[in-house]
Amino acid sequence: MEVIFDRQTAIRLSGMSEKAYNRSFNSMQNGIGVKNKLDIRELAIQFGCVRLIPIAHKGFSLFKDRFLASLPPSRKGSTDFSRPVFTAVAFYLCAKKTKDKFKLIELAGTSESEFSSVSTSMLELCFDVFGRAKEKKDSKKIKGNRELLDALPEKRRLEDGSISSDDGEEPSAYKKRKQTERHDFDEWKSTVLKSNKRSKTEAPAMRTKTRQSTLDFLKRVPRTTADAS
Repeated sequence: MEVIFDRQTAIRLSGMSEKAYNRSFNSMQNGIGVKNKLDIRELAIQFGCVRLIPIAHKGFSLFKDRFLASLPPSRKGSTDFSRPVFTAVAFYLCAKKTKDKFKLIELAGTSESEFSSVSTSMLELCFDVFGRAKEKKDSKKIKGNRELLDALPEKRRLEDGSISSDDGEEPSAYKKRKQTERHDFDEWKSTVLKSNKRSKTEAPAMRTKTRQSTLDFLKRVPRTTADAS
């Protein structure tokens, strides 16, 4: 409708936090079918980095080619790259993550989880354009294609056995680390319990020994006194 709209006033009147307001706003937009139009050039001008326009266009184009090439023919038709989230993520990664992520999420009319999912997929498929050396991952562990499919309007489904189930995969690095931490904690707990048990067993013996020594000393006192007299 192109009506002047004060977003900050709306957030204040809604009684919600800015993050909650954005989430509700985006959900309502998607529910009524309103789509934001986002262009890399407009983003570059708005964020003051026009020099990134060529590389952002190149990276986005490369991502589309590689992503489509990785899909079976039956899935290529359902992929919609016109959605603003792809443009926003391409710009965000090209800017080396130095721009306001939440502002871009707001402009794209998407959610934080979807933005992160698309960002991960785009970074892994086009690491040579968007990535940095310390972020590089083992190509065998890349699951960007599947994650991105879940971010698209058409959710990923098993069709004709083209995508296998993840049930047989090995535990993730996170799970392995948690298992190791749990094992270390159990060993530490066992050691503490044994130490406490040993202390409780030795304590009565020490008290008996001390009492006997005291009694022996008291018995010797009269004899020593008699010898002295």
